[in-house]
Amino acid sequence: MTNDRVPWFERTFNFDFPVGCYRYILERLCDTPLRVEAKVQGLGPEVLARRDGNTWSIQENVGHLGDLEPLWTGRLDDFLDGEEFLRAADLTNQKTHSAKHNETSVEQVIDSFSSQRKAFVGRLEALSAEAFGRTALHPRLKVPMRLVDMCFFVAEHDDYHLARIAELSRSFAGAGR
Repeated sequence: MTNDRVPWFERTFNFDFPVGCYRYILERLCDTPLRVEAKVQGLGPEVLARRDGNTWSIQENVGHLGDLEPLWTGRLDDFLDGEEFLRAADLTNQKTHSAKHNETSVEQVIDSFSSQRKAFVGRLEALSAEAFGRTALHPRLKVPMRLVDMCFFVAEHDDYHLARIAELSRSFAGAGR
């Protein structure tokens, strides 16, 4: 399989859209669990847990989305608490590497992610439009980020892993379907 994707940690972002776009971005965040379910539908356990070399399996990519929900929630707290800097992510992704997502059912992995995402989006939906303009410094990107920008960042991260799930699914087509 060719890997012509730009690695996540090499991506850059332009946060130059109006704060009012938060409503559209929240829709993306809300729909990610449904998109995950659609992408794994009909795939057997052997395909879901299959790795391409040393990269994560489809199921591990799904689990990773859930593993990061506490980070997104913590960063939301940082914005609401008026912190100058957002908390840092574990760039080694140790939580995902040690979670053993392939040893549980994909339904459990999706349910865990879905319930966490529902709570996260629920908190965001309860905020005023003005809250989405609050700013803090992103620790890795070293740029000021508004809350709306963080939501966009999360949605882009979701899409990055959804694209990887689709890529793996296409690559393993016919095996375990």
